[in-house]
Amino acid sequence: MSLLSVENLKMYYPVTGGVIKRQVGEVKAVDGISFEIKEGETFGLVGESGCGKSTLGKSIVRLLKPTSGKINFQGQDIASYSESKLRPLRRDLQMVFQDPSESLNSKMTVSELLTEPFIIHKTCGVRERAKNVDYLLDKVGLPSQAAQKYAFEFSGGQRQRIGIARALAVKPKLMVLDEPVSALDVSVQAQVLNLLMELQEEFKMSYLFIAHDLSVVKHISDRVAVMYLGKIVEQATSNTIYSEPLHAYTKALIKSIPNPDPRAKRDRVLIGGDVPTPLDPPQGSSFGFRMDHPNYEDTVGLDLTPVEVAPDHFVAPDPCCVENLENLIGQEEELTEV
Repeated sequence: MSLLSVENLKMYYPVTGGVIKRQVGEVKAVDGISFEIKEGETFGLVGESGCGKSTLGKSIVRLLKPTSGKINFQGQDIASYSESKLRPLRRDLQMVFQDPSESLNSKMTVSELLTEPFIIHKTCGVRERAKNVDYLLDKVGLPSQAAQKYAFEFSGGQRQRIGIARALAVKPKLMVLDEPVSALDVSVQAQVLNLLMELQEEFKMSYLFIAHDLSVVKHISDRVAVMYLGKIVEQATSNTIYSEPLHAYTKALIKSIPNPDPRAKRDRVLIGGDVPTPLDPPQGSSFGFRMDHPNYEDTVGLDLTPVEVAPDHFVAPDPCCVENLENLIGQEEELTEV
């Protein structure tokens, strides 16, 4: 069953110029994205820096109001909800940020940080708060003595555990994790990822896991979407996206995953050119434009919304980036008819 369904979501930032500051353009950070997250699953979202991943996550939890599109959460389209109308839903929709040193108030003790959700949402009485704080700290692997300290007194991994505990305090149904382990050491990354999977199993939560490290996403995700310049170019199950990638950008990302064996030889796919600017994105295939592909002109004005080419495997119908595209689409049409 679908917990979250995003339909043609767009997030544009106006660009102003001149003496009277009139709008002269817009940055298309998120440009027509659609996907869904099922109950209890982890949906991974990957792509290089600047592709719009974090903006998408903030739009879903409504820290940003999207320009257009739908965000169907538990059967309600919250895309245009007012702040007062959103308040009851925020218990079920929480976010963990990339840098806990920025997202955790350095002037508040850990106890105050973890108590704040109880006060805002009025989920427990004064006498129960201290007990619940100890419970949350235990769940994320921190001692109860940590409650009287400040967030800056902890290591990066411990601070991220505090951030997870704060999001967990209201027992959300969906947690948006924005690069939660990218700033941590590799050994600490594994500990936090294992913690997240244990908490998901216990509390039956769904995750939107945002990252640029495909090896991390593979470890935790059930399904994966690959994002490039504000758009999703490929989406499939975790195993399929790594074993049978179809889009040229997906293949390049997978080839870029470091191999821990220094003696191993592997073919690397070097991505040439520069990432196009979201202020003036190409009219056709963004990745084809970057590679100066000879078929780029054929994609101008073409609808590159991902299509299903195999069961639960979607890819942008981009002649610059997908080989044997006509055959793939033809095979899926035959399966549909049968």
